[in-house]
Amino acid sequence: MQRTKNIVGTAFFLVVQNSPKVLALYRNEKMWTLFRIALGCFGAALVLLPIALWSGYFTALFGLMLFVVSILLPPAELESETDRKARELGAQTVVSGGEYEAGKEPARGVQLFVSPSHTWAMDKSFEPLVLMATAEIKSVRVEPTKDYWVLHVWWGRHKAEFVYKGIFAERFARLAEESLRAAHGAVTEQAERTRAARA
Repeated sequence: MQRTKNIVGTAFFLVVQNSPKVLALYRNEKMWTLFRIALGCFGAALVLLPIALWSGYFTALFGLMLFVVSILLPPAELESETDRKARELGAQTVVSGGEYEAGKEPARGVQLFVSPSHTWAMDKSFEPLVLMATAEIKSVRVEPTKDYWVLHVWWGRHKAEFVYKGIFAERFARLAEESLRAAHGAVTEQAERTRAARA
């Protein structure tokens, strides 16, 4: 049962990460509760009606699956720890940073907290592993390898590499690349406007 719940939770996490509408629904406690109830009722109806009216056992199995999923879905989350940390840091964007390996230490999964001033690569316990000045980012590039994708970031005299693995590796790497480029571009544009105003 716990394994099934973990599988459903992982699948749900991937859907939420890639769908802003589902995320908005998940953050609305009332709407999320109604969605789970409706899903459970619809699943129960698909289980009972086909058996009572005709021999639709495949439909009944599908309904049973929907009913079980409605039970296993996590409760609504109004604000996550990641949201609180982003607000604390002033980060406007939080994206997956893949895995980061610092020296001889084992690789750790990180998230990139991108703000106009700094970009942090933090592990699951929100320990900062890399700190980059957003304005000093010189280059951002994503490269594919045989088994995974690598995001290269250069800032000042430093360089960091973030490794993305799995079926969504390219998507997450590209999203991180776009977020860093957008943040750096916004900072550069703001700096140019400030210089033009002073001139």
